Amino acid sequence: MDIFDRAREITLVGSIGSILSWDQETYLPSGSADYRSEQLSYLAAHAHKLATSEDFLKSLAAAEASDDGSDLTRTANLRELRRETDRSVKIPTEFVARQSTAESAAHHAWIAARKASDFSLFAPHLQSLVDFALEKADLWGFASEPYDALLEGFERGTSTAAIAALFDDLVEKLTPLSAQAVAKTKASAPTLPDGPYPIRSQQDFNALIAAEIGFDFHTGRIDTTTHPFCTTLGPHDIRLTTRYEDSDFTSSLFGVMHEAGHGMYEQGVPTSDFGLPSGSAVSLGIHESQSRLWENQVGRSPEFWEKFYPIAQQYFPQLKRFALTDFLKYIHRAEFSPVRVEADEATYDLHIILRFRIERMLLNREITVAQVPDTWNGLFEQSFGFAPTDDANGCLQDIHWSMGGIGYFPTYTLGNINAAQLFTAATSVPEIAKATAAADYKPLLTWLRENIHSHGGSFDPPVLMQQATGKPPSTEDYLGHLAARYL
Repeated sequence: MDIFDRAREITLVGSIGSILSWDQETYLPSGSADYRSEQLSYLAAHAHKLATSEDFLKSLAAAEASDDGSDLTRTANLRELRRETDRSVKIPTEFVARQSTAESAAHHAWIAARKASDFSLFAPHLQSLVDFALEKADLWGFASEPYDALLEGFERGTSTAAIAALFDDLVEKLTPLSAQAVAKTKASAPTLPDGPYPIRSQQDFNALIAAEIGFDFHTGRIDTTTHPFCTTLGPHDIRLTTRYEDSDFTSSLFGVMHEAGHGMYEQGVPTSDFGLPSGSAVSLGIHESQSRLWENQVGRSPEFWEKFYPIAQQYFPQLKRFALTDFLKYIHRAEFSPVRVEADEATYDLHIILRFRIERMLLNREITVAQVPDTWNGLFEQSFGFAPTDDANGCLQDIHWSMGGIGYFPTYTLGNINAAQLFTAATSVPEIAKATAAADYKPLLTWLRENIHSHGGSFDPPVLMQQATGKPPSTEDYLGHLAARYL
């Protein structure tokens, strides 16, 4: 068995875990959680054992020794497998099993704590996950601070200091922009006609839109969950989820467009390379660029709704008395919401920067877990002018910490920045600009397939962005997009 066959075997084990995780979020009975934790823990430990086995290490070394560099994809795969392996061998298998068990228990504790709006129910579990994060950072090693080691797992090729500098530059310009956008909304934003917007109608309309922008339902589907996500269960099995509000159909719609963006990326990577770096998404910052591009640059554009609003009116008759111009004002409204997933483009990144700062403070031991609610509320009030009313709308609102995702949040804002830059580059091509203006998105998806999806994980994110857009990631296009849309 050569190194690539071994890598595919590890991915096979991981994909089985993904199926169980997807089921846990969608259909698992509430009384079945304990054994599911054991199943996921076993699979995580087994995959780690395979990835750090003597046979795997010998196969990788042999492949590297025989590589002459003539096959660029093979060389890139070996490079990335080496990077992953060097991190994996530093983490003991028993640590992986313990962490998986802790994450599963934390997830269910988070659900209960969020429902009760009581952070104290989740605090011991968060403490455990922070301890795991710090232990991993020490095992991996880091250049400057523990957060560097965790960030590398989500967005390779960057650093905490680089992210902090980028975010400081962004927040300096975004704070006055968001305040102006909110003030403008208060003066003119209309109210969506009253519901109900039947869930069955939402499901049908969402599926129509997902297919129109390019999501392939022959290799994917949409289900319902509390916290929307997209997951890959195999090279031809992409699962989207969303949640519904019968008072506002746009909540589930934009959720589906967002997750479909993730899904189309997964459907666009080379399926023949599934299980190898070249057949995998490169990073979460690039992944998020795909979801945010389809949700925001496309889904909230006037051109999109000029085509699809008449169709929406057939699904939701109350929209027939609501002019398109008013609907566009409604979906372009900006307001300071306590909840990240309900935030608009103009204020969303303020939520992300807050979480990045808290995670960094936790790992640098500048605050304790017990201080998270007060720290959260204080920083939130600085950015938004008010504090959340309770824990459910404050520090308990996100699923990420309960899944051990410390270091994940910065990739959302990186995704916003990358999305604007990619959309600007793509629509600088006259044929794509013309098609997009007519709400024909096949040329745009083709451009993304060629410039992002087809490369899988063969290049680091900054290199991929440089190749696709002609410049490294910057806030210029993103701030320009927000100013044009909101001001």
